[in-house]
Amino acid sequence: MDAALRHRATALLRQSPWLEGERASLIEPLIAHGRLIRLKAGQWAQSEGDDDTGLLVVVEGMVQLLCQAPGDREVLLGQAGPGVAIGQTIRFGGGPRLVTVVCAQDSLVLQVSDRALGRIAAEHPGIWEAVAALLYLQLRGLVQMVAVATALPPRQRLAARLEALARASPGGASLRLSQQALAEMIGLTRKTVNAYLGEFERAGLVRRAYGALTVLDAPGLRRIAER
Repeated sequence: MDAALRHRATALLRQSPWLEGERASLIEPLIAHGRLIRLKAGQWAQSEGDDDTGLLVVVEGMVQLLCQAPGDREVLLGQAGPGVAIGQTIRFGGGPRLVTVVCAQDSLVLQVSDRALGRIAAEHPGIWEAVAALLYLQLRGLVQMVAVATALPPRQRLAARLEALARASPGGASLRLSQQALAEMIGLTRKTVNAYLGEFERAGLVRRAYGALTVLDAPGLRRIAER
């Protein structure tokens, strides 16, 4: 593994809440037993329904998370940038992968398979506690998404998602995200999203560009979402 990429992956994992405190000692084993893989925009990093489970950490680039919906439709749930980890394990009653991960741009990902997790656990049994912490964070994020979708009307829902994306993005305010993708994430039409973004732009909250969006005032968006 290239030393610079190893250093990059290590630095990102040190910022991960599921590897805080004593669990930080698991970072080196995860990198040693994992695989760094470069993928082109449009390539799949994993597919919903795969039996070969494990963890995936975005090191560079951006990926989109999708799942199947009734009517054989594919729904965009969100996107993940550098430092974000997703996945699950079949070790504790789990099943196949829950989401499809597709690269929105050229990306570098760290994949840690179930077999690799088992090898790590032979010397570091605390890895299962770390995986459980990651699963909890994923579940909490899903519950928050459901709460926003259920409780908020469209305008507030859009403001809440933009603020959350800006907070979670390593680039902070700069989001590589089309209006169509944003509309899919929150269950609105592109026309509706475009209208609200125009309102937000006039208020100095965001700035639009082709295939991208800059959040200028995240607290302002949060205030709209909480009204």
